[in-house]
Amino acid sequence: MIEYETVAEAEASLGRALTWAETKWFEYSAAMPDYWLYCHTTTIIVFVVYTLAPLPLLLLETFTPAFVLPYKLQPKVLLPPTVSLRCFAEAAFFFIFAVPLQIIFHPSVAKVYQMMGTRMGLPLPSVNEWGYEKIHRVHHEFTAPTGFAMSYSHWAENLALSVPALVGPSIVPCHITTHWLWFTFRLIEGINIHSGYHFPIGPGKLIPFYGGAEYHDYHHFVGGSSQSNFAPLFTYCDYLYKTDKGYRFHKARQAKMAKLARNMEKGD
Repeated sequence: MIEYETVAEAEASLGRALTWAETKWFEYSAAMPDYWLYCHTTTIIVFVVYTLAPLPLLLLETFTPAFVLPYKLQPKVLLPPTVSLRCFAEAAFFFIFAVPLQIIFHPSVAKVYQMMGTRMGLPLPSVNEWGYEKIHRVHHEFTAPTGFAMSYSHWAENLALSVPALVGPSIVPCHITTHWLWFTFRLIEGINIHSGYHFPIGPGKLIPFYGGAEYHDYHHFVGGSSQSNFAPLFTYCDYLYKTDKGYRFHKARQAKMAKLARNMEKGD
């Protein structure tokens, strides 16, 4: 809730006139409880972005115009609209489930950790395949992902991935609009790496070490046996831990086959 009761009081405190956007924000949020503003991130921003951002990809997948086929990473796999609708229905259920959690955990990280029972001592968690078989396998149903598959995951995985996304805005003071922009960016980034298309231009090209859709698509393409490409954004982590060897071998083989095909065409 804004600490000023009137626009005049706000302008007097700031020592200047409010901008148009500031005035509109005052009108919208002056008497609104903090809980309600905070929950916009799930109830409005997250749901709207997740619903609208993948729609262009759905249209591409449905109508498959010829000019985009050269950019599709797995051109032989065309998913029907019902698949995206199934992903959306599963994710929508999680969004509804997350609303009360947003309210309960508002917004102290320390309290979130305490309420979730997060521990820091021993014993360490055992290393086995239980997590993949029981949880992450749901997300890997799609060996050729599409935009709506971004949040098509086991509810526990969606919940676990939501916690680190909330940590930054919870421990760093910021305006609620910055909070919304952060979640918008995270959603669009996740949708992009699951899009199934690798276009020659895009905002991701401006981000250092960004692997994008092509990089993460290989992680899905390999499926359950994947030990590669875990970090589509910070790809240097895969390089440091040598978990991109399979992908680099795959790319080298593709380049070799493309070169062989060009040589054969020249021979003809």
